[in-house]
Amino acid sequence: MTRRQLSFPLYLHITLLSVVLVFVTGETLRWFGDAIPGEGEFLILVAFAALVALLISRRIAAPLARLANESEAVRRFDFTDHPVVQSSVREIDALGAAFDLMRDAVRRFLRINRRLVTETDFEILRPWLLDKLVDIAEARGGVLYLADATGALRVNALDVEGGKAKPAPDLPPLSPDALPGLMEAARTATHPVSGHLTVEELSALGLDAALAIPAMLALPLRDRHDQLLGMLLLFKDDEIDEASARFIEALTASAASALETQELIKEQKDLIQATIRMIAGAIDEKSPYTGGHCARVPELTFMLARAACAQDRGPYAEFQLSDDDWEQLHIAAWLHDCGKVTTPEYIVDKATKLETVYNRIHEVRMRFELLKRDAQIAYWQGLAGGADEAALREARDRQLAELDGEFAFVARCNVGGEFLPPEQQARLREIGGRRWLRTLDDRLGLSREELERLPQPAPTLPVEEPLLSDRTEHRIPRPESERIEEGNRWGFAMDVPELLYDRGELHNLTINRGTLTAEDRYKINQHIVQTIKMLDELPLPRHLRQVPRIAGGHHEKMDGTGYPCRLDASQLSLEARMMAIADIYEALTAADRPYKPAKTLSESIAIMARMCKDRHIDPDLFALFLRTGVYRDYAERYLRPEQIDAVDVEASIRASVA
Repeated sequence: MTRRQLSFPLYLHITLLSVVLVFVTGETLRWFGDAIPGEGEFLILVAFAALVALLISRRIAAPLARLANESEAVRRFDFTDHPVVQSSVREIDALGAAFDLMRDAVRRFLRINRRLVTETDFEILRPWLLDKLVDIAEARGGVLYLADATGALRVNALDVEGGKAKPAPDLPPLSPDALPGLMEAARTATHPVSGHLTVEELSALGLDAALAIPAMLALPLRDRHDQLLGMLLLFKDDEIDEASARFIEALTASAASALETQELIKEQKDLIQATIRMIAGAIDEKSPYTGGHCARVPELTFMLARAACAQDRGPYAEFQLSDDDWEQLHIAAWLHDCGKVTTPEYIVDKATKLETVYNRIHEVRMRFELLKRDAQIAYWQGLAGGADEAALREARDRQLAELDGEFAFVARCNVGGEFLPPEQQARLREIGGRRWLRTLDDRLGLSREELERLPQPAPTLPVEEPLLSDRTEHRIPRPESERIEEGNRWGFAMDVPELLYDRGELHNLTINRGTLTAEDRYKINQHIVQTIKMLDELPLPRHLRQVPRIAGGHHEKMDGTGYPCRLDASQLSLEARMMAIADIYEALTAADRPYKPAKTLSESIAIMARMCKDRHIDPDLFALFLRTGVYRDYAERYLRPEQIDAVDVEASIRASVA
């Protein structure tokens, strides 16, 4: 027999103790005879009886003391394994066994709840949870159903083979209005229901008919709004005892809350991703010339990041991105140009120097047309006045040819190019000095804001004006809200032009390179300021706090001369440097820009090599970009066939650090 089988009730121990004391007293008196013991003998008798009682009581009290210590440990949330408290007293022995079971149940409950709270992978969590519930119930298997967006119950985890639970198989969904009897009873009762499913019902569920056993338990999973979140089915060879059923019910209530939270998190992430893609798509759609930029740059950034994570030696051998890091990079990459929603479309799309909302070359052409018409009128007026017709015709034709040539020159300058030399700028100013006669009031049909910019008083009509000019009304003042304060909280350090826009005709036509004035270029560059401000306003969780800096760092340079904060290499994250390379490479190879033709691979790589040499982009990342073939993988997906030519990778890397 075991020690536990020899245990006795506490009252028997007390009775035994009393019998022993009486027996000892009687034997002692008989030993002394009929004589009344003296004081010394009596004290010996009392001491001996007390010793016997003490030994027996200590034997009874020791397990109680250990139970008290175990209780204190549980109070301190110490659920580590300890030997089961055993006693010859039946009540204490039972208490020790019950306490051990309680501690084990609480420990399992807390461990499962901790996993429910900490697990971030929803696909891993669901089969793991089902596996634990099957183990607790000592069941043959189980099925976890979760409701989808339509309310239909779909199998999300299955364990019917005695092994680990598996992710959701392809089984038919269940309409909440047509559930099998046992599941419908549980849904209606809102608490666990025992019963069974018939072979036909199991077949309709897509489950093995061998599971048609008497002991089944259906547990409804409900969210905090008491809506049906899902259903748990457990299959057991014998009845599930009440204690296990209650434990499973408590655990599934906690699991339902965790699953609901996970589902809400997933839905929120899906909403965020959809919103991000919507914003990026809207930016690309806003301008037909940058379509796809906001989608291509993230993809190229991810390709470069994956290449860095795959390195087992070199400068990126230790570089890895966690799931949170990937999420952060994903959001930053997709929203790296979100500030462009504030950039006027006609600035982003400015294909000619005189373009604002429309190409103002048409106004200039009409002035040339007027001058040509004036030349024709002068010819006929001279002829009517009796002047020499041949001389008049020669002067007219010469002037018309000059005007045609001058307009063609102005039109060519308007298109923009790589460089406009000083002598051509001087010729533009000379042409602009021609005069034409305005007879109509230029203050008619204007808005109040336009009228306020016109000089006062108005000149007397008719008035001669220069053919090309930088007028007062062309200078749009910059409002105070557009200025960047020194010591601003974002660390912006950009040179801000005095004017918001300068639409002067000569000011624009004499642009050295391209089509943008300093004001236009700042307005475009300002998108990164707006990007950081917009992202900084979002209540981002802790693991996404670097999104504004990663997204806003792709125009910074390694030497600290970039914008908007003039950060140098020591202040730039690796992710921001990756995005800088992606942004530049995409811009160089893009075939949808109005101001330049698409460059070939070799041309683009050569330009980027010079940028590395000038410490504008990271040379180590550039070398990784080339050696891993990321540049070519991207090209094969997004570039035109005629752009893909041969690139000498090692020569380009040497050129980047020479």
